[in-house]
Parts: sequence; C-alpha cells; structure tokens
Amino acid sequence: MATSAAQIHALGSAPVFPSSKLPSARVAASNSLFFGVRRPGSTSGARLSARRRSQRSGYGPLRVVCEKVVGIDLGTTNSAVAAMEGGKPTIVTNAEGQRTTPSVVAYTKNGDRLVGQIAKRQAVVNPENTFFSVKRFIGRKMSEVDEESKQVSYRVLRDENGNVKLDCPAIGKQFAAEEISAQVLRKLVDDASKFLNDKVTKAVVTVPAYFNDSQRTATKDAGRIAGLEVLRIINEPTAASLAYGFEKKSNETILVFDLGGGTFDVSVLEVGDGVFEVLSTSGDTHLGGDDFDKRIVDWLAAAFKRDEGIDLLKDKQALQRLTETAEKAKMELSSLTQTNISLPFITATADGPKHIETTLTRAKFEELCSDLLDRLKTPVDNSLKDAKLSFKDIDEVILVGGSTRIPAVQELVKKMTGKEPNVTVNPDEVVALGAAVQAGVLAGDVSDIVLLDVTPLSLGLETLGGVMTKIIPRNTTLPTSKSEVFSTAADGQTSVEINVLQGEREFVRDNKSLGSFRLDGIPPAPRGVPQIEVKFDIDANGILSVTAVDKGTGKKQDITITGASTLPTDEVERMVKEAEKFAKEDKEKRDAIDTKNQSESVIYQTEKQLKELGDKVPAAVKEKVEGKLKDLKDAVAGGSTQGMKDAMAALNQEVMQLGQSLYNQPGAAGAGPGAGAGPAPGADAGSSGPASKGPENGDVLNTTQHKKADANYQALQNVDKPRELTTPNASTKDHQTADTSEGLDARLDCCSSASMCSAPKQKNWFISLAFTRLHLGVAFSTAL
Repeated sequence: MATSAAQIHALGSAPVFPSSKLPSARVAASNSLFFGVRRPGSTSGARLSARRRSQRSGYGPLRVVCEKVVGIDLGTTNSAVAAMEGGKPTIVTNAEGQRTTPSVVAYTKNGDRLVGQIAKRQAVVNPENTFFSVKRFIGRKMSEVDEESKQVSYRVLRDENGNVKLDCPAIGKQFAAEEISAQVLRKLVDDASKFLNDKVTKAVVTVPAYFNDSQRTATKDAGRIAGLEVLRIINEPTAASLAYGFEKKSNETILVFDLGGGTFDVSVLEVGDGVFEVLSTSGDTHLGGDDFDKRIVDWLAAAFKRDEGIDLLKDKQALQRLTETAEKAKMELSSLTQTNISLPFITATADGPKHIETTLTRAKFEELCSDLLDRLKTPVDNSLKDAKLSFKDIDEVILVGGSTRIPAVQELVKKMTGKEPNVTVNPDEVVALGAAVQAGVLAGDVSDIVLLDVTPLSLGLETLGGVMTKIIPRNTTLPTSKSEVFSTAADGQTSVEINVLQGEREFVRDNKSLGSFRLDGIPPAPRGVPQIEVKFDIDANGILSVTAVDKGTGKKQDITITGASTLPTDEVERMVKEAEKFAKEDKEKRDAIDTKNQSESVIYQTEKQLKELGDKVPAAVKEKVEGKLKDLKDAVAGGSTQGMKDAMAALNQEVMQLGQSLYNQPGAAGAGPGAGAGPAPGADAGSSGPASKGPENGDVLNTTQHKKADANYQALQNVDKPRELTTPNASTKDHQTADTSEGLDARLDCCSSASMCSAPKQKNWFISLAFTRLHLGVAFSTAL
C-alpha cells in the first residue's frame, strides 16, 4: 500500500521539510476540502507505561562519542551554559567571570555589536538599538505580540508575511528575533569554548514547556544561525528536574514551578533511579518577570503623568530608565519591605528638569501585581488535573527562574501546595545544569538516564466546518503513535488538504497551524466512501511524522508540505552566512584592539625600564632597543595589526639581548668565572648564620640559599631560551629541580636585602628579566 509522509516538528528537534517552511496560500479549487467525520473502526496506539515502552521499544539516547556537548538555558532575561565536568554538571563562567549572561544585544553608532553585560550597561543611552526580552518574540507572528511590543524601547515591526522584525536604526537593518538570539548563543558558545579549552559546536538548548512548534523551530534556527548544531530541544522544567534528580535514587513526585523573565511553566514529574517521566505540563507563554516589572513602570509613569502632565512611555530613553529601575526595585523588594526609587533628570520641560523621587512598598507592589499572581494558579491546577494527582501526592516543589524569588510568589506556592518550596537548587542555574546532563547523555558521558517527556499541546487535523479534530492529546508520553481514518466531504472528490494543528481550542482559527499538505489521486467516489488513514507518529526525539494513506488505491501520492517556522529555508541560510561573516569581522576587530593594547603596554614598560636602568645599559644595546621601540610606535600609529605584532616580536628580541648584555658586564652577579666561588672573607665556609660579616661590615648571604636561587633563576631563563648563564657557584645541580618562580623570588629577595654578596670587596647588583608571553609585556626587576 502506498504511503505519503510529511515530517513536522512537534517537540524536540527541527522539522525536515522538503519545501519552504512558510505556510503557502491554499489553492482555491472545487475539489479542495476539509476532512469530514471519523470513520468507524479508527485505530489508535495503546498508551503503555512509560517505563515499559522505553524498555520494550529499545528507544535510547543518540550517542555522539568523544565530542563536547554543552547545555544552554536561553532565557528571556539571562542565559547560562553548563557542561559535564568530572561526571557532574558545572556552570561555565563567561568572559567577564559571571555565571549568567544577560540576553541583551546592542549596536553602537559605529556599527559595533555588543552582547551581554556590556550591551545591558549602555541600554539607557542607546535604547533604540538595544534588544532585550527577544525570546518573547521568537517564532511568533506580529498579531501575537501586540502587547509585548509596547513594553520595549526598540521598534517592533511587521514584515510582508506578518512576521516580527526588530528595527535597528544604528546600522539601518531589521533583524528577525532568531538573529538576535543567535548572537547571544554565539557568545555563550565562544565563552564555553575558552572555558573548556575545546571548540564547542553542539548543544542541548532549553525552551519553555509551553512553547509551540513554531517557537521551538525558531529556537533551533537561532542555533543554526549561530553555527551551532542543536542536538535536542528540551523543556525547561524537565531540564530542572534532571539537575534536581541527578544521582538521586529514591522515587519522588515533584512539581516544577518555573517563572522566568517572559514565560511561565508548571510540570509534574516522577523522578528516581535514573528515570525522569513527565506526567503533565501546563503554562502561559505571555506571563513572566517582565510583566511584574511592567506594573511598576506603569505605576511610575501614571503618577508622573498625573503630576507633570508628561507621558514618559512615549520617551524611549525614559522608558528604558523606568524599566531598569523597575527591575531593580522588584529585586530589592524580595529582601526589603520597601525601596526608594530615584530617577533624577528623567525628562525636562521649559520650566527645567524633572525628577522622580518616591517609595514603593512590598504591599503596594503585591497590590499592583495581584492579577498576575492569580494567573499563576491556573497552570498549577491544570498540571495536577492532567496528571490525575492532588497536592498531597507531591513530594517536592522546585522553584525555577529568578522571578520565583518574589516573596508573594513563594507564599502563593506554599499556600497552594501546602509545602515549603525546595531551595537547594539555584533558580538561575538549574535549567542549564539539567541541559548539561541531557547533553552528557547524548555525548555518551552520562549513562543510566531515561528521559520520558510529553507533548505539551494537543495535535490534530482540520475537519469540515473549521473544527480541530484531536489525534494526540496533550501530555501524551513520548514516543507515541496514533491514527484515524477519515473520508471525503463531497461527491467525486479527488484530493484532500491535510492541515496539521497544535493547540487546545475547538476551532481551527484559535489553534496553531504546523503545516499542511495535499493528498492527490483519490478515485472519484461518493462522499464518505474513500478511506484515508492519517497517522501521527512522534518518536523519542519529538519529531512528528504525519502519514496519509489512501486505503483504496495503493498508489503513491504526491505531497506538498509546508513547515511551521516563521523563517523560510533560504532566509535561514542567508542569516547563517551573514553570521559567519560578522563573526570573522568581530574576531578581527577584537584582535586589532587587543594587539594595540598590548603594544601600548610594551612601549610603556620598555621606556620605564630603560629610564630606570639608565647608564647601566650599554649604549649600543640601548640604541638598538630604542630603534625597535620607535618601530613599534610607528606600527601603532599606522594601525596595522600584523605590523604591531611583528614590531613587538622584534622589540622582544632586542630586550632579550639587553638582558644578556647586563649579565655579561664586569661586576654583574655571575659575570666572572670565579665570582662567588666561596664564602666571603672572614666567614666560615659552612656558616649559615646571620652574624657573618663581609670585609665592609655588610651582611653576607647564606651561600647555599644563594646557590639555590641562582639555579632556579637559571632554570626560569632556560624555559624560553636554552642558554647557560654563569652562576655564583658552579655547584648547583642539587637544586635544579626546585620551583623556578620560588627561586626567582628568593634571588630577588636575597640580592635586594644584602649590600655585599659572595665576592669579596665587590658591591654586587642583580637584574632579573622576566618575560610574560600572555600579555606580550616586558617587566624588569632591579635590585642594587
């Protein structure tokens, strides 16, 4: 029997579509139809126990051996990355040394791109070119984000297809939300590569459990644009449970309450003995910490308008200042009962500058957010209802997301569940840590972990009358397979259009269309006679295969399928190439800046030491060093990165010669063949006491200590240049294995503290030359 299949992404990996991912306009033809009614005798896959099915069907993790795979929590406000280190998930610190990175991207007037904390810091002075909370727009149409677009300081536009575009006037370009998210991902991956000392190209990325197919696909597209292979998309509450239950043996039923910056999820799971089974999930993708901030912003703006008659929400810079102040006030009210809000020079009129000075109490804040707190209750109730559990069946409540630090939220959870929330996990990091565990499973670093997730939303088809007929209900454990038999709705019908939907509403218009395809070549027959079997099959990776079979013909059918992503394939490819180009340009810019800074540091240090050494430097050597110094200054002025590197290398060689010439001068420590060959006159050869005196009543160093320091200094010099240096005593072989840095410190200490050293009637001075390759700097230590 001939079959025709279409791949549609429901949960997890990206869709595989042969054609453009944008939904195409339907062909208005007389033989086009919506499905009619279910045929009797429709089959459906029996729901098995999650553990039994996993064991019997042999579904196991895809193992990629010997490759570093990281876990990434791509958040609305902040993002984090983690990896398996030493058998445990570990947070990877970024280039600034922080454990989380703000999900903020900005462009300066010069066209420079800033990502992370540095972008967030300049947001007030560059509000129209600073992009934050972009996760709220990813994978959505403009019609879905009207309210969210009013909360940001940058312009959110609609393109010709109704998709969201973010305007960047600084460079005259409009970005898709996926592109901005890709730039955050690129920084996370670059920082992880440096931290792990290994190039990272693969990752597990988390998304809110209630993300629909388009949002999941868009997140995967963002990873692709960033040059990252996203092996798996997993739900944030599920990831949190992996981190919480990692290495736990006892069986527990947990409720994960995840209130992030822009989304809210609740999941109920059974955790224990390496099995993580999601029983149900619910949520609200339009509710998060940003909405709590917005209540403070609106309160401040309304009070200012009432007092001054000025609407601050129309001023982009003022709106950005209000947003940052609101976030700060919310955070302070988590530990204080009231906070002072001070915004000097928030705006100005002909009468002069205007300021905001007020106090916000925790009680007032909770009053402003009372309806938001009420909205948190419904997903909790729904998740327990779908799991067929009550609150008394919950063993632990795990709080995830920075907004769960709000006391009113914690009190709400405690009141609803009757349990104190578990505070052993860091709400900002637990999702990334869980993603790292799943990454370890895929990479083969972690074994004995079975993750059984669910589809968050129901899947079905459009049938006659614009009704959605559900095939796979929400919270169905994956993998699963179900089928239904449909028929035609008109006499003589020769083709049908199959529209795959995702959502919980009864009518097509209220649900999300994942894609559609046509099944042609149906023999003309009266309505209701043809039998068309439609099978939904979701594998362990969360990929949905939709198969349509004309049971009466057995002929191979032609199918045209469109996907759910808001970005067409060619547009994603263009963005990938553009991101690669910008990544190369950014690397070159960074290299140029670092090289210039290093060059200027070398110039300063070299001039400083030449001045301090004065006439101790032979004239010929000094002339050569100054010549190379001038070449380096000219290279810095010329701006050539490679020229500066070459000039630094040449200067470094001359400085090496300078150090050698200082050692070879008569009277220098170790210069003569017999210098320091024995103890000073008047001192016992074996004496090591401090009472030993030289011929000029100067203290004489302990000979053994001096020999050890000299040997260690020689070892330090020979690391970079295998050249023998004359030492005060030839008998140093017993000390060659000593730590070189300690030896150098000892040599500096002993030579700087003694006025006489080893050689009789000769005042010694010692010059140490240390080269730090990391900074390409030159440091001289001088002791007389």
